[in-house]
Amino acid sequence: MQNNKEKTAKKRLPSWLYTFFRLFTGTPAREMTIADERYDSPSKLAVKRFFRKPLATSAVIILACMFIFVLVGPLFDPVDLSYMESLHTNVAPNTSMMRIPSSMKTNPVAISSRGTFTAGVDEQGKVYVWGYYGCFSSDKQVDVMIIPDEVKEANIKFIAAGSDHIVAIGDDSTVYAWGAYDNGQYGDMGVMAAACEYKQPKFEKLKSQGKFDVNNVAQLTCGNQMSAILMKDGTMYAWGNNMSGANNLVSMYKAISDEGKVYKELCFTTTNMFAITQDGEFITGKNNQYEYYNGVKTIEYIGDRKVVDIAATGDAISLLLEDSEIISLGTVKIPPEIPAGETVKAISAGSRHFSLVTDSGRVISWGNGALGQTEVPEDLSQAGAASSVFASGFQNYAFDEEGKFVGSWGLKGYLMGTDDMGRDIFNRIMNGGKMTMTIGAVAVIVASIIGIIIGCISGYFGGMVDLILMRVTEIFSAIPFLPFALVLSAILQGSSLKEDYRIFIIMIILGLLSWTGLAQLVRGQILAEREKEFVIAARSMGIKENRIAFKHILPNVISVILVNLTLNFASCMLTESSLSYLGFGVRLPRPSWGNMLNGARNALVIQNYWWRWLFPAMFLALTVICINVIGDTLRDVLDPKSEVEK
Repeated sequence: MQNNKEKTAKKRLPSWLYTFFRLFTGTPAREMTIADERYDSPSKLAVKRFFRKPLATSAVIILACMFIFVLVGPLFDPVDLSYMESLHTNVAPNTSMMRIPSSMKTNPVAISSRGTFTAGVDEQGKVYVWGYYGCFSSDKQVDVMIIPDEVKEANIKFIAAGSDHIVAIGDDSTVYAWGAYDNGQYGDMGVMAAACEYKQPKFEKLKSQGKFDVNNVAQLTCGNQMSAILMKDGTMYAWGNNMSGANNLVSMYKAISDEGKVYKELCFTTTNMFAITQDGEFITGKNNQYEYYNGVKTIEYIGDRKVVDIAATGDAISLLLEDSEIISLGTVKIPPEIPAGETVKAISAGSRHFSLVTDSGRVISWGNGALGQTEVPEDLSQAGAASSVFASGFQNYAFDEEGKFVGSWGLKGYLMGTDDMGRDIFNRIMNGGKMTMTIGAVAVIVASIIGIIIGCISGYFGGMVDLILMRVTEIFSAIPFLPFALVLSAILQGSSLKEDYRIFIIMIILGLLSWTGLAQLVRGQILAEREKEFVIAARSMGIKENRIAFKHILPNVISVILVNLTLNFASCMLTESSLSYLGFGVRLPRPSWGNMLNGARNALVIQNYWWRWLFPAMFLALTVICINVIGDTLRDVLDPKSEVEK
């Protein structure tokens, strides 16, 4: 009956109240627990005590996941130290860049993108915008994600997205524009308004008087702060920042007015405009950027063949010739071979890649595929899979003959955003954590070896040996740690050492400057252990002194060493992060948690780009806290005088 009462009280009462209850029952509060554990070895008992503590158990699980994340993750997603993406700078965490609206999944008229956001229009003339656009302006007109009310009410026939703006044309020949306008993206606003027009009607008159018929529009296209409308009769209207977005624009106009060229299709790279004529001629204007192809002049290589289609990324152009050969000019990979018996229907370009569909319905992508935009799904690379494909920014959307959506591939977004160079913060945290933890681990190993050897020798032999070693230890402990590490790191930065060697030396420096505490701790424990009976017995048996010190005494103080190693590991991680934060540790572009925080130490980043400092700080803080919790818990459970339960 007494046992049943005790069991009921133990289940229903808090531990402290249960202990108070047992005081009045006259039975020791931990009797059953001690009876259960009296035959356990000290190590098993310590493990049981450790995992009875929820906080310590949680810390172990979190730390194990962290180690798997930073050690195994980089094997599948290594960091590219040379990678940067100017179109994706300071992108906030999101996964919506490829989330095409359901209404756009049937018979889309156009899908267009030059960066992080995508614009599209369906058969009903309704406009959709999806993806991400970083806008800190209070002017809603500047945010391309907010579709103007007049555009929502209009029946849109053409739409195109630039790097920071969108242009659309309604069925009543009205031209709409929204987004940034500081460089003349609307044609009638901003410092570059209408600066690029040459022997053409002013665009503001075009907008206000509607001097063109929408049914005569052949193409609407946008580039880097540039826009252009091409009419079926060869008239071209272009506006925006021609100083950077189309610096060959004047010569492109001259080809129409002075040479009588009639353009069939236009395209923008980041800095220039290009076109093909209705006669199949490739027009570059006053620009020799793509003058040669495989060591031969491009015009000579094309010869008498006509160019039937053209598409441009930010830094490359692809031309489709009448015999289905594809010529890719610029910084782009060699075009894929088209399967025998198939011809290319059309080429579409994103910001860094190209996609095409053949007459048999096979989809092919090539170019810069760093973000997965060239990884065509297996089912879409088969014949009969699709009838059309829209390459948009860093995504692709494929549709079948009935105009139904059949698949997409490319960049979905960034789980933790990007930095000021367009690099994925999630990837850099993963690879930077490997660097930070590796430096911390190597430094702890070096410090532990030195500290254990000096502490053990000093404590066991005593006398003059102890006096000399402790004075050396005090000299090292008197060195101001962080300033000295900064000086040594600065000296290394000015040397010609390779980055890998320099990082290894930083690990050694951290170890050489952080062993003193462990040495003094081990010395104190050895002094207490060397006077015990088992040491006297070992000496009487003639066992060598070094064997007694390291084989007999040292294992008895291993619990104290383990606790110190755990806490020292966290300290070394923080020290490396501090050095990198101050610019004296791991240098960019190689990531570490410290230098990622260093890149976010200004008011603009802290206020507007919170993800750049929050996630690295969170990972570093969480790892250090878990290590400290584990260390404190180990100190408790390895103490033989501690209670079984607290």
